[in-house]
This record gives sequence, C-alpha cells and structure tokens, in this order.
Amino acid sequence: MIQKFYKYHGAGNDFVLMDSREGGLQLTSKQIATLCDRRFAIGADGFMSLENDPQGTEFYMRYYNADGSQVAMCGNGGRCIALFAHHLGIGGRLKTFRGMDGLHTAEILETQGNAGRVRIQMIDVPGLERHSDYLFLNTGVPHYVAFTDRVDGVDVVAEGRKIRHAEAFASRGGTNVNFVETLPDGSLKIRTYERGVENETLACGTGATAAAIAAGVLHDPDQKAFTVHARGGDLRVTFEKGADGGFQNIFLEGSAVKVFACELNLDEIFSE
Repeated sequence: MIQKFYKYHGAGNDFVLMDSREGGLQLTSKQIATLCDRRFAIGADGFMSLENDPQGTEFYMRYYNADGSQVAMCGNGGRCIALFAHHLGIGGRLKTFRGMDGLHTAEILETQGNAGRVRIQMIDVPGLERHSDYLFLNTGVPHYVAFTDRVDGVDVVAEGRKIRHAEAFASRGGTNVNFVETLPDGSLKIRTYERGVENETLACGTGATAAAIAAGVLHDPDQKAFTVHARGGDLRVTFEKGADGGFQNIFLEGSAVKVFACELNLDEIFSE
C-alpha cells in the first residue's frame, strides 16, 4: 500500500504528518514508532494525523510521541500542523482546531515558500507546584522545570532520564524534563528531555511554555513575555496571570518549515 507522508519541523522539533481527512489508514503504535525511527524510516520526534473534527472546528490534531504513545498535546507540533493545514488549503490565516487537550487557535503570521511563522494559543494552566529545586506544571503535557546557572553543563539525557522515571511522577505517566538558564537580557536558554522520545530534543514547545511561566513566577512576576532559546531555534511565549494563581491567554510563537513530502510502500516498511 502506497501512502503519502509529510515531514515538518518547528525549531528543529520534527514530525511526520499524514492527511487523514478521508479516513481509511489506521496505524498501530508499533507502526508509528517505525515511521519515526531515524535509521529505518522517515525519522521524527513525533507523528501527527490531521483529521476531520466531529465538533466542527477546521481540523482535529491527533498526536503521538516517537515511541507510538498518544499524548494530549505538542506545542511545536501544533504550530507545524497549522502550517500543514494552511498548505492543504484548510481555513484562512486564523484557524481553530481541536486536540486531545481541548480547543486551540493558530495564526499564520507570515509565509515564505515552505516556511512560515506560526502562533498558537495553548490551553490555560490552572497553576503550578513549587518544590525546593524545581517547579512542576502541565501545559498540555506534564513538565518538570529546573533552573541552572549553566545549562550547557547539564547532562540532559542522564539527568532527564532519571527524573522522567522518578517515582514522584509515575502516577502521571512520567514527565518531560526541562533545564533552564536565565540570561542577562531576561531571555531563557532551555534544554529538554522529552518522554516518549526518551532523549533530548532540539526544541519543545510545551516545555518552552512551561519554562516561561516558571520564570515569570520565580524571577520576574511583572514579565509576561519571554524569548526562549532552544538548540534548534528561538520561540516566543506570552501569557497573562489570573487572580486565582492560574495563567491564561498563553501563546507560543516561532518558525515552522515543511521539509519534504514522500510516498512510502507501507507493505515494505512494515514487513518485519
């Protein structure tokens, strides 16, 4: 069976996408993990299926980690699938779509060739947990945020893996782990270990969002906009603080790029 797939990335956080509006193809978790394998197939941090939304928004975003596990949200994935929808001719510059975590809007701020700048509204965050050496919050998926004086000196894979599997987070299915450095100009430098990828990624949108909110709580309560420098590119996070201690009107902005489209013979890819 021949199937068309697309490859996009947002600040180096890369994804395989499939247009599933006509239904038909149903992939298993194992098959999705195979497609995300960087040595034997396309390779990606995650997989997304763009589907019709029964509740009437312009599309539904179904997201899977590279290991084939389905999760509620991916911020850079949301920006990439919005650009993908734009390339497919779905909606205008402002789009409304739904994911497992709820309703989102995305705005295509600019386009040039296969690239674009996309801003997505994230879900509200009701609050966060403050611990002695980290903060914990859910920005669509759970995130552990620790601040450090020198993020480049952190062994992200070793430390991230240990924290991701810690007993404290077992009931939540583990956690994503972010190490963050506050720079002299007030911007943030971030490195993230992502569960489901089980490795450091070049960027993480929900992680950048979590880091910005955490920085606003810990370091500068008046700052509501942060530039976040990930290894794959810069992201911009803005938010508002509510009187109840929560956060709303949270937006994640950055570049997104269509890398290529390809057709694969799935009988050959999934033969083993």
